[in-house]
Amino acid sequence: MNEKERVVEITKLLREKFPNPKTELNFSNPYQLVCAVILAAMCTDKLVNKITPEFFKRFPDPKTLANADIEEIKKYISSVNFYNNKAKSLSGMAKTLVVEYGGVVPSTMEKLMRLPGVARKSANVILNEVFDIAQGFVVDTHVTRVSQRLGLTMQKDPVKIEQDLMKAFDKKDWRLLSGAIVLHGRYTCTARKPNCAECVLNKVCPSAFKV
Repeated sequence: MNEKERVVEITKLLREKFPNPKTELNFSNPYQLVCAVILAAMCTDKLVNKITPEFFKRFPDPKTLANADIEEIKKYISSVNFYNNKAKSLSGMAKTLVVEYGGVVPSTMEKLMRLPGVARKSANVILNEVFDIAQGFVVDTHVTRVSQRLGLTMQKDPVKIEQDLMKAFDKKDWRLLSGAIVLHGRYTCTARKPNCAECVLNKVCPSAFKV
């Protein structure tokens, strides 16, 4: 099959395996997801999910978090990596939400990226999960690894990887594939000892059984 046919097959196979992929971060409203993605930088979703129940109980809305002392915020997130910086980002994010956006999480890439601690990857997660809007791909370590192994990109820079993926796949499939590739990399195409034998993509992957 040619490259276009291969990409169509990759899409089909991932859709069958992950018909409705969702982030594994626990949240019940847009504000909570913004907090969670800030905490999840360089940290596992599993660890973030352990601390957010108490965090959200103490800081249930942007106004409460915006008015909180930085040192108190740190106490609630001290088990995550870079908690000092993340406490500042959370405080700044909440203040920006309150002052500039009326306490409401915005639904555009441009406005989301004006929130402290929210870069393009995090903004893509928020747009996908909360607003069902796909403006690109969430490029984390899993997506980087899977897309390179599939031969969809040779790049290492997340921005360039995202651009390659956006060119390769139809826009209507971006949202589904963005989440599906993350989960595929997390549970099947792992960094060490990828499970090629049970991988649904092993017949269209140039790296299958070679890693």
